[in-house]
Amino acid sequence: MGLFDRFRKSPEAAAQEAATAHRQADIMMNLRAGRVPTSTLERLQGASRGTVPWTATMSPAELLITRSHGIRPIASVSATCWLHYGWSWTLGHAEGWNKALARLREEARIAGANAVLDVKMRTIPMDIEASMDFTLVGTAVKIDGLPPSAEPVIATVPALEFVKLLEADVVATGIAIGAHYEWMSDWRGATNQFWMGNTESTALSNLWEDVRRRAHADLRQSARGQGNGVLAHLNFSEMFEQEGGENQPKQYLARHIVIATTVDARRGTPIPHEIKMVVDMHQGATPLTGTTRHHQSYATNDQDGAI
Repeated sequence: MGLFDRFRKSPEAAAQEAATAHRQADIMMNLRAGRVPTSTLERLQGASRGTVPWTATMSPAELLITRSHGIRPIASVSATCWLHYGWSWTLGHAEGWNKALARLREEARIAGANAVLDVKMRTIPMDIEASMDFTLVGTAVKIDGLPPSAEPVIATVPALEFVKLLEADVVATGIAIGAHYEWMSDWRGATNQFWMGNTESTALSNLWEDVRRRAHADLRQSARGQGNGVLAHLNFSEMFEQEGGENQPKQYLARHIVIATTVDARRGTPIPHEIKMVVDMHQGATPLTGTTRHHQSYATNDQDGAI
């Protein structure tokens, strides 16, 4: 063996590298065309026909109760969008999640599913300026007696909660997203609190209230046509103060994002009053089961816009 033979690739390594490059090129080509990559398409079609083993993100207990209610897992599905925010961090998050949502729904449709349950939101903790990974993972399921859906339902609720909702005549119908941000310039110094006692900063209170209300208005608009209620599984808020330059006022940036599973309740169902938003903050537990929630993708830190 010559000296330079040590640096030559083996035929197996060269073939593996070529296959990897071909797979990556196929993924990029299909994503640009709005299609599911070939390898994913073959896997999902095989899962739909039953020629490959099914996979699921559910626990054994969830599998048991869903099968007893006529819900059969088909395949684990996932979708990713890495988005650069050209205009707005907050609105960019809504766009990123919506793009991933559309790709997840397409995977579920190819698998012949009626719904995707247990949808989790995931991000990669990489500090790449003005961009972020938006990833959704869930289990595509088939409901006995229903044909494959042209637009499968996407729900953040786990399988056990999905079944509990069905038993209460409440059907999860999709995911809605609301986001809003707003800048405030403190020209009059209204946020400067010189009194040492407990004093409300009404300017910031009003800013915060307005941003949250507008984000929830966006959520209702997104949910319109999908049902008559929402389960708000994720609320994320941030506010930043930016010192002004010479003869310039301080500025405040407030932003709020809310993501929810939309539901449709039978009109005659004995539910107290009407369906209202159920706020499920990430520090607490889901109001449906009391279990630790798992939808949270946002982790707070001190960096503007970082995840």
